[in-house]
Amino acid sequence: MKLTIADVAKKAGVSKSTVSRIINGNHEQNTLETIKRVLQVVEDLDYRPNALARSLKSTKTNVIGIILSKLQNPFWASVLEGVEDTCRNLGYNLMICNSNEEADLEEEYIRSLQMRQVDGLILNPTLKKVETYQKITNDRFPFIAINRKISGVEANMITVDNVKGAKLAVEHLINLGKRKIAIFVYPPAGISPRIERIEGYKQGLAKHGIAINDSLINIVGEKKGEVEAEVKKLLSSPERPDAVFSTNNIMTLDILEGIKRMGLIVPDDIALVGYDETVWSRHLNPPLTTVKQPAYEMGELAAHKLIHLIESKNKDNDIPELVSLEPHLIVRQSCGQAEKRRVSVE
Repeated sequence: MKLTIADVAKKAGVSKSTVSRIINGNHEQNTLETIKRVLQVVEDLDYRPNALARSLKSTKTNVIGIILSKLQNPFWASVLEGVEDTCRNLGYNLMICNSNEEADLEEEYIRSLQMRQVDGLILNPTLKKVETYQKITNDRFPFIAINRKISGVEANMITVDNVKGAKLAVEHLINLGKRKIAIFVYPPAGISPRIERIEGYKQGLAKHGIAINDSLINIVGEKKGEVEAEVKKLLSSPERPDAVFSTNNIMTLDILEGIKRMGLIVPDDIALVGYDETVWSRHLNPPLTTVKQPAYEMGELAAHKLIHLIESKNKDNDIPELVSLEPHLIVRQSCGQAEKRRVSVE
């Protein structure tokens, strides 16, 4: 027996028009309590997937959605440029959402975008509710995961070789004579780029016979002031490093502040390598050596792949694939003298 909007309205205790407005994203005329109640009933009855399947058979909007986990990170500006350019060239429009690493908000955006009948979705997942991504896959809704891998879900994913990127950074420092290299990373929490950058860091040290010192592996929270405090603590300890590898561009600014507050100078007192090339990296004093990720290419490829999935007449024959893009090192002055030979990664 097919569910109808009347079934949802009856269980939620509202009119059919109220349900219709809410599931189409028109929330102005309803209280937050009513909106939450209706959306909960929609989820409980599994009404959305059935309604969505029917609408997708008859409607194509030429709109795709993208949900990013932290829009304030400059990395995503380049990714979005790649997505937008591709969408424009192929006749698609783009709706942009920012989950701010909140799983509930991410889930709400996914539901809202589907209700608005976007043709597909590009997602940098928070990875806090894997069942959400499994549901999209089960519904055969076209989507591409970018930057972060979703374990246990058969979906198309586009990432960067983070192990190689971290090895590039560490080997550059080792080639300059650094031996006590600290790494700063936000809590891994199943997030593949963070896990892989730690692994690349360890591999880079091991390749050159340098023992891994756990006291130099700094897992730091994302709240304001936490990174700076941890930097000052480390630089005051007997294990003071001669180099720091930052695994996030926002984190890099906090690390620089911590070094400055300690009265130290980059690179005279300590070398620094960052992750992600940004417009301000070259304008820092000294200019920052960074691992550059192909952000524009990631967005461009994700949009091309998603639109292919949307327009494919043989969706059932498309086999999900994992694409890993190549990072490279941009050498500037934040590590001291320039390399005498090119860094290679096996």
